[in-house]
Amino acid sequence: MGQQQLLLVILVTIIVGIATVVAINTFSSAADSANLDAVRQDVANIAASAQSYYMKPTQLGGGGQDFTGLTFNNLSFASDSIDQSDFLTAINANGKYVISAQSSTGFTITAHPNSDPDFDGTIADVATNTMAADATRDDLSWTDN
Repeated sequence: MGQQQLLLVILVTIIVGIATVVAINTFSSAADSANLDAVRQDVANIAASAQSYYMKPTQLGGGGQDFTGLTFNNLSFASDSIDQSDFLTAINANGKYVISAQSSTGFTITAHPNSDPDFDGTIADVATNTMAADATRDDLSWTDN
């Protein structure tokens, strides 16, 4: 009887250990997915704010039908910090966002999610797992990398 109980305790310990590992992996995967969803939402918010900037006349601080002068200082985007050298890079709790390829009719937003293990969350760092979107005055098209 003592050996049976000992084997049962060992079996239960192994099952609990396996269940714990599975739960940790599931939670990690869900956290990464939630971060990517939050980054996509941030990119959509940046694009919507930029489209508002595009439509606003220059006399009111807008672009006057032009994206060329667009920076994060012109957008209503909740960022923790903005790169003060060019105002085209911003960081928040979800990741880093870079405005590039500006023209009068559109621009590109590149996002570096915090869930990327290669990204350390600083302005200078570049993640390998990025997502990008091209925004125009009436459209947002995704080009996930």
